[in-house]
Amino acid sequence: MAFIYYVTQIQFDFGAIQLLKQECQRVGISKPLIVTDQGVKAAGVLQKALTALEGVPYAVYDQTPSNPTEAAVRAATEIYKAQRCDGLVAVGGGSAIDCAKGVAIAATHEGPLTHYATIEGGSPRITDKVAPLIAVPTTSGTGSEVARGAIIIVDDHRKLGFHSWHLVPKTAICDPELTMGLPPKLTAATGMDAIAHCMETFMAAAFNPPADGIALDGLERGWGAIERATRDGSDREARLNLMAASMQGAMAFQKGLGCVHSLSHSLGGVDPRLHHGTLNAMFLPAVVRFNAQAPSVQKDRRLERMAHAMGLKSGSEIPDAIRDMNARLGLASGLAALGVQRSQFDDIIKGALADHCHKTNPREASREDYVRMLEESM
Repeated sequence: MAFIYYVTQIQFDFGAIQLLKQECQRVGISKPLIVTDQGVKAAGVLQKALTALEGVPYAVYDQTPSNPTEAAVRAATEIYKAQRCDGLVAVGGGSAIDCAKGVAIAATHEGPLTHYATIEGGSPRITDKVAPLIAVPTTSGTGSEVARGAIIIVDDHRKLGFHSWHLVPKTAICDPELTMGLPPKLTAATGMDAIAHCMETFMAAAFNPPADGIALDGLERGWGAIERATRDGSDREARLNLMAASMQGAMAFQKGLGCVHSLSHSLGGVDPRLHHGTLNAMFLPAVVRFNAQAPSVQKDRRLERMAHAMGLKSGSEIPDAIRDMNARLGLASGLAALGVQRSQFDDIIKGALADHCHKTNPREASREDYVRMLEESM
């Protein structure tokens, strides 16, 4: 049985941040907790959000780490409760948005956060009591502003997914102008995250034609824009299309993701210093090669259709095209350049096999398959 759901209200345009106060009123938030990080604050983007909220009382949590943690969720939840907030506004990349989703659960549900993790059977325990959330993305990568999931490193160091339709933000305010000050390396890494979402969900086997169409269009936009946006951060058209690709990848990945994400989630838990989007870029070529043999991928000509969206002649060119793009964007040449050691493989594979994305890859991966993918990605 296919389940197809779309999704939330989206305000998308240059200057859309000015609608923040209006959207708070629309969803019934009278005193939001603003969840953000020091980078967003230093870049002046937080101030743009606060200016748009003129006249609305608020509290701020600005200590979100680059990979959100259960400890950060606890700290933000304490402020939420102490300041008697009644909703959340996440201003930042996927880390801030996912941290806010964690607060939306923790502030309104009893028990430890891990009780609500997907692999712990926690999704049905997340109810409509969650605090309302408005998401204002400042990167073009995770698409968490239109997604039902959050990825959080819990106290035992596992990087776990939390998934519920109740976690989808009530409004996504997608303002490409907020991404124009993003440094080139972060533009590249987050952009490859968006491209990975579009590609991996398109390869997933679930039946969801709308998601397939959205993912292919997002891939075409993202692939065509990422190099321009990285080289010239002021390119408005490139910034708009990259933000669209990010949003579309997350709208589509209700189909499920796959081994790219099971590996990057696991490795991100083993070494939280590593950037999720960069890891996705490293794993994509090996996983595309592995998935090329999946019956559903072959039957539906998935690689050929992606190649067309990317301006390539055939699906067999995709892995090398991704490696070449990573090089042109200035990303690492492989996992070894990021400091990953072969001695970490066992822990990475253990986490990947347990990850929720492992189950939705179009071809089941064994431990030996993961070893080969890791070796190929070194």
